[in-house]
Amino acid sequence: MTKQEENPIKLFDAWFAEAQKNNIAEPEAVNLATATKDGKPSNRMVLVKEYNDKGFVFFTNLDSKKGSDLKENPFAAMCFFWPEINKQVRIEGKIEKVSDQEADNYFDSRPLNSRIGALISKQSREIEENDFMRFKNNFIQSIGVIATSQSVSRPAYWSGFRLVPERIEFWQRGEFRIHKRTQYLKKKNKWEVSFLYP
Repeated sequence: MTKQEENPIKLFDAWFAEAQKNNIAEPEAVNLATATKDGKPSNRMVLVKEYNDKGFVFFTNLDSKKGSDLKENPFAAMCFFWPEINKQVRIEGKIEKVSDQEADNYFDSRPLNSRIGALISKQSREIEENDFMRFKNNFIQSIGVIATSQSVSRPAYWSGFRLVPERIEFWQRGEFRIHKRTQYLKKKNKWEVSFLYP
């Protein structure tokens, strides 16, 4: 086993770079699964904006469905699937909130329209169909008003989470469904590697 294969984050880095080189539209898109305190699951696609040895970071409205789930049950799972390169990565672990500084830095790097959208959207809450057009028009008007000042601060209800991995599985498609599965489990701050039947 190479040094790269001993560290799952380095291996992920190599696979992610391969996905980027293969013109995949959004290689950072990942299916994020959360659950309520009662264990009722929910999943959706999000974009991982940063990853390193500490974990995988995504941002959201804290009052959204995923934000509410993670307040109640701070564990989650992610699944990257890149069919173009026949690879998949599953990650499971504990969730922690990013620092205010990290959230501010990322929020300030976003395009103005995205910052305005985060400011005025009540993400995941119900809206009447007729009110949707009103909301859209308000959004367009807000762009004109706010764009003159270029000052849009991160609202308190918008931040990020870091999934701190405890388990990572790398899956490679094989012929006749004999897929290669490599599992990494974090035990006492060290990664233990094993292989799984397809």
